[in-house]
Amino acid sequence: MKLDILAFGAHPDDVELGCGGTLAKEVSNGKKVGIIDLTRGELGTRGTIETRKKEATASANILGVTVRENLGFADGFFVNDKTHQLEIIKTLRKYQPEIVICNAVDDRHIDHGKGSKLVSDACFLSGLIKIATIDENGKAQKAWRPKQVYHYMQWKNIEPDFVVDISGFIKTKMKSVLAYKTQFYDENSNEPETPISSKNFAESIIYRARDLGRLVGVEHAEGFTVERYVAVDSLFDLK
Repeated sequence: MKLDILAFGAHPDDVELGCGGTLAKEVSNGKKVGIIDLTRGELGTRGTIETRKKEATASANILGVTVRENLGFADGFFVNDKTHQLEIIKTLRKYQPEIVICNAVDDRHIDHGKGSKLVSDACFLSGLIKIATIDENGKAQKAWRPKQVYHYMQWKNIEPDFVVDISGFIKTKMKSVLAYKTQFYDENSNEPETPISSKNFAESIIYRARDLGRLVGVEHAEGFTVERYVAVDSLFDLK
């Protein structure tokens, strides 16, 4: 199954927080979108592997993505090495996405920066024909390199290289985020507090989108950084 966009997150909920609005918008435009979670988020203070899995499935259904998989890497301890790169390469060659979106290049959680570099490196290596991989049916896979690799924003306010207008999709984004009931603000929860479980954090998701939207003259937007210059055919392509 070929996908147009494949979004990676170090943990379930990373993708929703970083680019949920963009994915929902592209799904509405008829694009085939997938999500790959690198870990099960098993070290998270709140929730369990089982609850995170159920929440991730519910969130994927809200966004309308075609596929969601979890690679089962060790939360907090995965590294950017050959073993992990090959697993991502197999996934890239399986779905052959035109665009890959992954974690922020630098962030508060150590897995985010690691995940960002791991996926980026795998995207390059996936295009090398001398790296041999086989699929789940034992068949040799063809080399595949995405056309673009973008990085979403997370905890830190990294200055984006471009933004995507997600006006009309902020409600879908927030619904997909709040599908992770064990992770985010719930005034009736008895779980320990974490940096992302506060009411302020939940509200910050919306006001960041509003602020990025304000800067470009739209209602809501999501920001991304790039690994190479973004090019347009004409000045009139710029919004």
